[in-house]
Amino acid sequence: MVNYFFDSYALVELLDKNPAYKKFEQYPLVTTVMNKIEVASWGLAKCGEEFSDIIVNSIQHVVGISDDVIKEAVRMRKRENKRNLSYVDCVGYCFARNNGLLFLTGDKEFKNMPGVKFVK
Repeated sequence: MVNYFFDSYALVELLDKNPAYKKFEQYPLVTTVMNKIEVASWGLAKCGEEFSDIIVNSIQHVVGISDDVIKEAVRMRKRENKRNLSYVDCVGYCFARNNGLLFLTGDKEFKNMPGVKFVK
């Protein structure tokens, strides 16, 4: 079974009940604390503090990021400067690649990149 790294886009789509993301509910949720922060911020803007708090409390298992992944992500962002990639996106993508996971996203900047499962 292939496992996925859930970027912020994917997490929001799951929470928003996008039918295209329904099949990914069965997979273990692998993400970073930075993605958790982005999704909690989205929840705050969408529905308020209570919803944001539920998101924070629900995402219990986040992966740690090594210095090597950070270095790789910083280099990736510089190398891919024509794409609109955030540091959070680059960290998640590099973590996924280094750990044999597919990077699950609907972010158009990642479409057709290796190691990405692009779902709209």
